[in-house]
Amino acid sequence: MNSFDTEQHTIKLSDDGSFTAYSKEYSEHYHSTRDGALHESLTKHVIPALEAKKNQNEICILDICFGLGFNTLATLYYAKEKRIKSKIHIHSPELDKVLIKSLLDFQYPLEFESMRHIIEELVQKGSYEDEQFYIELYLGDARDYVKKFKSQTFDVVYQDAFSPAVNPLLWTKEYFADIRKCIKDEGILTSYSTALKTRLALYENNFYIYINSGKDFRNASIASPKLLEGFSQVDMQHKIMCNPDIQSLRD
Repeated sequence: MNSFDTEQHTIKLSDDGSFTAYSKEYSEHYHSTRDGALHESLTKHVIPALEAKKNQNEICILDICFGLGFNTLATLYYAKEKRIKSKIHIHSPELDKVLIKSLLDFQYPLEFESMRHIIEELVQKGSYEDEQFYIELYLGDARDYVKKFKSQTFDVVYQDAFSPAVNPLLWTKEYFADIRKCIKDEGILTSYSTALKTRLALYENNFYIYINSGKDFRNASIASPKLLEGFSQVDMQHKIMCNPDIQSLRD
């Protein structure tokens, strides 16, 4: 058995050659094995977010949830590769304390190898800081954590919790109301989910909804309180008319 494997998690190889994990508690993988763990983090979250915000002096990111740390580490990796000079703050909640401890034994892709010390500090101290990056790892409930922040805090939200089918409380209308309070008016939310119920919950909180598409990954979603350029907007009124019985998830 791999040293990372526990009663709740098993390491799995994804199609881009990077490893993800399978959660026995939620009966889901942490990433799409088809899109690939690293590839999914980059294409569905990091690249659209950082390309939109790279000219800012500071970028504040809420990473829901930390999981294996791919979105956070991919953010650092991409910023370094593209020589993005912004000061980047990342705040990330994670409920699974056992998972966090096991990350010291996880087999990360080579792209993250130089960041092994960051994982070690996050596991041991709950935070990491250098001259460009600040990361805070919060061990606890994401719903409680989000409410700690003042309005207009985040430039970017990575909405990357387990799916609405198995973890509905991180996809409800009320949850996204809390996200709307702490995201800036010009902020961007990224998500792998294209489910109409997810998009409706965002729409009901005054987000515009967009398709994040590319030739080498399956469609994902982008949302923002303001109109964005460069993405195809979803006609939510038309979607609602075609699905009159649709309802967003609720607490």
